[in-house]
Amino acid sequence: MQPGGTFFFTLVTWNRIALFNHPTAYSLISQAIHYVMDRHPFTMIAYIYLPDHLHLIWELPEEDGDFPLRIRLFKSHVSRNLENRPIVENVSRIQKREQQVWRRRYWEHTCRDQGDLNAHIDYIHYNPVKHGLVTSPHMWGQSSFMDYIKDGVYELDWSAGDDDIGGRAVEGYAG
Repeated sequence: MQPGGTFFFTLVTWNRIALFNHPTAYSLISQAIHYVMDRHPFTMIAYIYLPDHLHLIWELPEEDGDFPLRIRLFKSHVSRNLENRPIVENVSRIQKREQQVWRRRYWEHTCRDQGDLNAHIDYIHYNPVKHGLVTSPHMWGQSSFMDYIKDGVYELDWSAGDDDIGGRAVEGYAG
């Protein structure tokens, strides 16, 4: 783990079930982020909450690289408080007292430089278009895209007519 690093994460629901397909779930995700931030600070660089997965970019404090603790606390908080949790039928999960909310593992990538970070930010913001949920990133409300517009990073029509932007942003990643 790299103290003070900037990390891109993908967290996927169990069996890609669309557990976050309603406003109260997105509110719970935001609450869980703040729950973790209050206990183990970090800076949220970019995010997107989709029905069956999330992408996050977090920057940790210079003296701290413990992102696994933060991810565990986040996933646990969401699992305990999600209203429409699936019934646990998996024997291994029952024995380990796990909910069927998240896949056990998650994708993590350390952003190496500003170009790598920018590519991952673009990837996050284009993701709802890539998955066919909207035709433009500004139409998806559960992301940091509008914050980036307010800060002058993107124009409202960013990516318009560029169907390949999500594929170019993070080569080789299929999440």
